[in-house]
Amino acid sequence: MSRQDLSLFQVGGEPYDIGYRLGELARPVFADYMEQSSAWRAVRRWRGDPFVQQLCEAAQAHFPALLVELDGMAAGLGWSAEDVFLWNCRGELIHNAPDGCTTLAAVGSNARFIAHNEDGDPFLRERCALVEIQPAGKPGFVSFYYPGSLPGHTFAANRAGLVQAINNLRIRVPAAGVPRMILARAVLDAGSLDEALHILRDIPAASGFHHTLGCAGQEGLLSVEASAQRCSVQTVSTIAGHANHLIHPGCEAEAQIVTDSSRDRQARVDHLLTTLASPVTPATLLDVLQDRAPSGLPIYRDDPLDPDEENTLATALFDIGSDGVSMAVYRRGQCTFETVIPCVPPAQTGA
Repeated sequence: MSRQDLSLFQVGGEPYDIGYRLGELARPVFADYMEQSSAWRAVRRWRGDPFVQQLCEAAQAHFPALLVELDGMAAGLGWSAEDVFLWNCRGELIHNAPDGCTTLAAVGSNARFIAHNEDGDPFLRERCALVEIQPAGKPGFVSFYYPGSLPGHTFAANRAGLVQAINNLRIRVPAAGVPRMILARAVLDAGSLDEALHILRDIPAASGFHHTLGCAGQEGLLSVEASAQRCSVQTVSTIAGHANHLIHPGCEAEAQIVTDSSRDRQARVDHLLTTLASPVTPATLLDVLQDRAPSGLPIYRDDPLDPDEENTLATALFDIGSDGVSMAVYRRGQCTFETVIPCVPPAQTGA
């Protein structure tokens, strides 16, 4: 059973075809989005820089199909492939990219939940979509989609039962590795939690994201800070929350930007999670993500003058079962999409 008030677009085929269709979907809003984006004005100054070429070479070495997907996206958008690649490297190039987010992970005796606020450029309110992607020979997935960005850097679940929610990390010193948005997209092609961890642990990263991961049929949830210097994996045994800066032990050695919003949201989440009654329910998790805080900067963000230039665009709730994932998406507190994504055996996906 599915409810689909929020638009869901189905895309499949070879990498170029997928990218082209994603570009077509974004084309009506992309030029206006870029025109008003201070992030794009900063990113485009990197045109022709040798570091961008190093990022491209690392992506080509590890995930050539995803570069083809970006080339198709550029064609569908009617933009240059160089500029679309630049935009998908914004986290490496400007370090303070306007993609925020707060994620909660909760484990009970018979339940596992991942709940996530997707915070981004307020211009994108009502201009994002959900996409159901079926790459040839891969599990396929449902993801929130920013116009002109590879799916995967927001929230998604695939047909192998894998759930991923991403939080922006503002890493000050990038490396000549694979751009984080390409790594996050590659995780959605993984057939298991172990395969996802292999990507994050063993492929050299150019900057960093926080990944909350879970998988149908597997116990526990994972909090993964995957950055240019390290990959820290923590198992969530009861409940945990994460905003937009490194917090795992040992993170002190890596230079990062901690905004006032991220610091306040992390502190507020840490406080609220100690007050929740057991067992935790989806409703209580959604209440935390809707919190506007009596002081400081809030978890739910709808201020046009937000200091990070971010607003909450959508809230996702994943209920991870033994043989599939229930996914619900909310906007302004109202459920606008819900579906069940059953696990499909690898033989049926070609993976």
